[in-house]
Amino acid sequence: MKRSKDQNTVIPPNLRRRGFLKGVAGTAALGTLASAGWPVRAAWASPDSDTVRVGLGHGSTGDSLDPGTYFDAYMMFVGWGLRNNLTEIGQSGDLLPELAESWDMSTDAMKWTFNLRKGVEFHDGKSLTAQDVVASINHHRGDDSSSAARPLLSGVKDISVLNSHTVQIRLRTPNVEFAHMLSDFHLGIMPAVDGKADWRSGNGTGGYVLESFEPGERTMLRRNPNYWKKAAAHFEAADIRVIADHTARTNALMTGAVDIIDRADLQTIHLLKQNPDIQVEQVSGTQHYSIPMHANASPFSDNNVRLALKHGIDRQSIVDNILRGHGRPGNDHPIGVSNRHHSADLAQTSYDPDKAQYYLKKADMSGLDVNLSAADAAFRGAVDTAVLYQEHAKSAGININVEKEPNDGYWSNVWMKKPFSMCYWGGQPTEGWMFSTSYSANAPWNDMFWKHERFNTLLNNALAERDVEQRGELYGELQRIVRDEGSVVIPVFADHVFATSARVKHGELAANWELDGLKGLERWWFA
Repeated sequence: MKRSKDQNTVIPPNLRRRGFLKGVAGTAALGTLASAGWPVRAAWASPDSDTVRVGLGHGSTGDSLDPGTYFDAYMMFVGWGLRNNLTEIGQSGDLLPELAESWDMSTDAMKWTFNLRKGVEFHDGKSLTAQDVVASINHHRGDDSSSAARPLLSGVKDISVLNSHTVQIRLRTPNVEFAHMLSDFHLGIMPAVDGKADWRSGNGTGGYVLESFEPGERTMLRRNPNYWKKAAAHFEAADIRVIADHTARTNALMTGAVDIIDRADLQTIHLLKQNPDIQVEQVSGTQHYSIPMHANASPFSDNNVRLALKHGIDRQSIVDNILRGHGRPGNDHPIGVSNRHHSADLAQTSYDPDKAQYYLKKADMSGLDVNLSAADAAFRGAVDTAVLYQEHAKSAGININVEKEPNDGYWSNVWMKKPFSMCYWGGQPTEGWMFSTSYSANAPWNDMFWKHERFNTLLNNALAERDVEQRGELYGELQRIVRDEGSVVIPVFADHVFATSARVKHGELAANWELDGLKGLERWWFA
């Protein structure tokens, strides 16, 4: 359920300030905020306005308004405030039309025709046309593109304008999920200027207009008065800050300095739950922690070694001690409970030191020594997870040497470089999209360097299968193959846990990303 702005009720200021210092000592909280670079006076800013204040644990001085560079939730959150996609993932996980009001797929799933909405304007008043869509998609294509979405669009053969509001995209191979992929956070539509997408201005068709952008620090947005979605973007303005330190982020919410925080600290979340002026949200989605093993490197090239390592970890212990119960054991494949074709009946890989030893013997080994690279840059608690894994594996005769890596440069110097490392995935809303991203032989981010001929054949068949039930059966088999033969340990699926002021209201919460699919700016309102 959504509520338009003129339906919002007004809460007296004295009630809004109730609990201002609950849960923490006020001076300590303000001291933490100041030490983290958060202006102390912001903690005393009046919450009576219609400006929503957001503190996110992401952001970098290298951030850019170019959607091809978006790397974390900060720019995704800002980007979806400024721009729309052709399609979007709804709060129930279904695919919805956004700038494309409808589309048609050819019988071979290789030609897609998108019909654009008419009457949609960019922030500067320019009308949306097919040329804008072509320029925006091509921004991520071609040999000269450095966009992170370039591999995502590698299957696009060409894109053309049929008329001012119709675009046709031809693919190299069949993909019945292509319309889903156009909801990707990199693929926001920008205005075309001289045939090129204008990303520098931040000009978009989204619910908010850019006022200021300070990379790694702060973004200010104001509501788009001509937004084409009439029952969305309810806040008059948004003040979005980078608060990387989780303690400062928690204190900012508890002291009233912000209205919304992401990635609530699981170790201190009980303090938030005790505060009646704060609501803690938890959503189970596709987010998972992974431990890829390079299948092209010894000893991980032997599937018996991989199976031994899969049975050498106590997944429930990770859920209890790292996630504090806010998640569930993983089963060594990346498809979550919110995915349509999740194989709930697939037997759970168990912590079984005897079975791990059995697989080591099949690999002609009496024991195993491996190095595991870890840094909390992978996910908060990654180093502690690696240490727990080390303790679990000892009973199976497996010695895991945890190599603590620097957070700075982890993704460029360790991930996909060292053969056994900690990793994090947000997942994807469809099974084919996820498998195509990281598990197929030619996937751009196949961090396992794993190639499985039958898997690739079945995935191609699934992406060409129009019958939903038959496609689901193929995805079930793919999950089984990855569980039994994949070169990755997926110990847990982590719930999205975030918190807001009690005056922030919303309807059903999407599970594809945190903060309601990272579209809280558009979907939420003040009570």
